Amino acid sequence: MPFEKDASFGKSLFFGEILEDQIFPFPEMDAPTRETVLSVTEMLDKYLATLDSAKMDKEGEIPKEVIEQLKALGLFGLIVPEEFGGLGLNVTGYSRVLQCIAGWDASIAVTVGAHSSIGFKGLLLAGNDEQKKKYLPRLATGELIAAFCLTEPGSGSDAFSIKTRAEKSSDGSHYVLSGQKLWITNGGIADFFTVFAKTTPDVGEQKGKISAFIVTRDMGGVTHGTHEDKMGIRASSTTAMFFDNVKVPKECLLGEEGKGFKVAMSILNHGRTGIGAGAVGGMKRLMEVTAAHANERKQFGRPIGSYGLVKEKLGRIAANTYAAESLCYLMARTIDRGNVDYSLEGAATKVLASDVLWNAVDEALQVAAGLGYMKEYPYERSMRDARINRIFEGTNEILRLYVGLTGFQKPGEYLKGLGKDLSNSLTDPIKGFGVIREYAGRKMRQSGMIGGGRAQITKAHESMRKQIAWVEDATQELASMTEAVLRRHGKEIIEKQFATRRLGDIAIDLIAMLAVISRTTSLIQSRGSTEKCANEMNMCFAFCSDAYRRIRTNFEAATGRNNDEELKAVADHLMKVGKYENDILKG
Repeated sequence: MPFEKDASFGKSLFFGEILEDQIFPFPEMDAPTRETVLSVTEMLDKYLATLDSAKMDKEGEIPKEVIEQLKALGLFGLIVPEEFGGLGLNVTGYSRVLQCIAGWDASIAVTVGAHSSIGFKGLLLAGNDEQKKKYLPRLATGELIAAFCLTEPGSGSDAFSIKTRAEKSSDGSHYVLSGQKLWITNGGIADFFTVFAKTTPDVGEQKGKISAFIVTRDMGGVTHGTHEDKMGIRASSTTAMFFDNVKVPKECLLGEEGKGFKVAMSILNHGRTGIGAGAVGGMKRLMEVTAAHANERKQFGRPIGSYGLVKEKLGRIAANTYAAESLCYLMARTIDRGNVDYSLEGAATKVLASDVLWNAVDEALQVAAGLGYMKEYPYERSMRDARINRIFEGTNEILRLYVGLTGFQKPGEYLKGLGKDLSNSLTDPIKGFGVIREYAGRKMRQSGMIGGGRAQITKAHESMRKQIAWVEDATQELASMTEAVLRRHGKEIIEKQFATRRLGDIAIDLIAMLAVISRTTSLIQSRGSTEKCANEMNMCFAFCSDAYRRIRTNFEAATGRNNDEELKAVADHLMKVGKYENDILKG
C-alpha cells in the first residue's frame, strides 16, 4: 500500500485510495475543551453583542478600550499553553472561539486571529524553551500583540522573492535586519513580529535562503506606516512595516538559519483552519438575519421565504455551511492529533470555506434585495468583509494549484519508480512479471473490473449509499486522470495550470464530501436513527450532489472538452493591446 496509516487522506485520493481511519469517526470535542469553549463563547456573545460594529467599520478603527477589553477577556492567550498564562486551547477549541468572534465582527476576528493563528504561531512551532519563557506570558495577556511579516511590495505568493535582508554581525552576536513589509495585519498595534528575511544573497538564478526572526518594537528601527483604508475588515489595523537596521539578537533567530520558508509554510498551514472557522461564523450569522428577513418580508401576500427560488438560496447557504463546518473541524482534529501531514487538507479547507462564504453573502444580499444594498443593513458590510478571505494567507488560485501539484507528487514518484523497476527487471522475467501484475491490478481496481471498483468506504452509514458511490467512483477516476495527466505532461505539469486546478478542485470537493459523510454518519449513530437526522441528511445530500456535479464538469473539461486555448489567446491579445478593441459603433 503506497500510503501509511497516518498519511494525508487528501493526498491519498490522487492515488485512488481512501484512508477511512483518517476520516471516521467524525471527531468530538473532548469534555475539558468543550467546557472551556462554552464558557468563553457565552462570555463573548454577551460582550460582542454590545459593540457597534457598524460604527467601528465606518471609523476604520477598533477603539483602544475594546482592545483592552479583549485582553481582559483572555482572547490574546487562547492558544498559549497554561504554563505560560494562556487558556491552552487546542486547534479545535480555538477554531470554535474564532468562529464565535467572526459571527459578531470580522475585524475583531481578524485582529485576534492574526495574533494567534500566524502572529506568534511560529514561536509555538519553532521556538526554543528560552524564547517561549520570555515572550509567551506577555503575548497571553496582550501586553504584546503579534503580527506576521512576510509579504512585501514585490513579493506575494512568490515568497522567495522577498528583499528584506538580515546580515550577521562580524562577532556573530546579532543580525542587522532591514526591509519593508506590506499589508501587515495588526501592524499599527503590534509590538511582537515574526519577520522573514534573507540571510544569504541571491546569486544569479539561485535564490537566497530565508530565515525567521522574532522582532520586537523596542529593538529600535521598527516603525509602521499609515492605517490602510480597506474595502472590508476596515476596523482591523493594516499597515506597512519598516525595519531600518534593526539589531536582532542571535537569540531571536526562530528555528534554524536558512529554514525560514519551512517555518512560514507551517504557520500558514495552521492559520488556514482559522480562516475556515471564521467563515463558518460569518455564514451562521448571515443565515440568522436572512432567515428572519425571508419570514418577515411579504410579497404577493406571502413571505418571500415560501417561494422556491428563495428556498433554493437559503438551502444552499445552509448546506454549504454544514460542509465548511464539517471540513474545518475534521481538519482541526487532524492537526490536534499530530504526526499527520495536513498541508493539502489545510489548503482545501481555506479554499472551500472562503468560496462558500462569498457565495453565501452574495445570495443573502440577493434575498434582502434593495435592503441588502443599503449600508444600514449588515449585508453590505458582510460582503466587503468576506472578500478578503479568498486572498489572504494564500490566494485561492495558488492554493488550488498547491492542492493539485501536491496531490501529483506521490503518483509521480510511483510512475517514476515503476518505469525504473520495469527497466531493471528486463533481465529478471519473474520480477518483471510481479511489477506488471501489481500495476495491472491497480488499474483494474480503478476501472472497476475487479473488486467492484467501489469497495473502499465501509464506515459510512448505509443511508448515504448514493453519496458514498459518488465519492468512490470519483476517487478512482481522479487517480486515473492524475496518471494520464502526468504521463502526458511529465515535469511540464507545473506549467499546466488549468489541468492542475481542475484536479485540485476535484480533490477539494471529495475531501469536503468525505467530511460531510463522516459527520452525518456520526450524528445518525449518536442520535440512534435517520429520522432524528433528517435535516443533516438533506444538507449532506444537497452539498454532495452539488459537489459531484462540479466534479463531473471538471472531469469532462480535463478530457479536452474545454475552451482553455481560446481563453488564453484572448487574454494574450488583451495584454498585447491593453484594451477591449470591439465597439458596436465601429463594426
